[in-house]
Amino acid sequence: MKKQDFSRKIIKILAEKQAISIPELTEKLTPNSLDFPLSKEQASTLRYSITRSMKGLQETGLIEHLSSGQGNFTRLTKEGRKKAHSIKLEGDNAILNTSWDGYWRLILLDLPEERKNEREALRYLLKKAGFVCIKNSVWVSMYPFEHLFTNLKKDLELTTEMMIIVTNTIDEETEKEFLKLLVN
Repeated sequence: MKKQDFSRKIIKILAEKQAISIPELTEKLTPNSLDFPLSKEQASTLRYSITRSMKGLQETGLIEHLSSGQGNFTRLTKEGRKKAHSIKLEGDNAILNTSWDGYWRLILLDLPEERKNEREALRYLLKKAGFVCIKNSVWVSMYPFEHLFTNLKKDLELTTEMMIIVTNTIDEETEKEFLKLLVN
């Protein structure tokens, strides 16, 4: 397994919990489905790869380590949560549902200039999720990814900067325009 594979796997595991103990995380990353035991050299290489991946994730600000009286723990940072959401969209099981349920998803995004990096990251995720920008800060989609963006909104504390609207009522002319944008 390559270092990048471990990094992605670590992020996926951490996305499932608030924090996880380092031994538990290492155990989840160790292939336990092998029909044969690992040699000392293979086990050493595996531990090194996991440690190196975790160090890289910490250096890039995606994870942080915490110590308490109960042990050492690791958790995702805000940036790490954004990356986890991005990985969900890129996964093989993230195939878009092409049958429309009749509901429009509108996201109004208004982040100030000093939060430009977050704004660009959110725009990237919106595009990956099949949203189309119809006005400077208004995005529309037919795909049911509103739950993903609701979680992002909570994680990034975007109380008024992001508004999510799901509706099946739009005037006929607007609906025609939306369909033209989204189908092409």
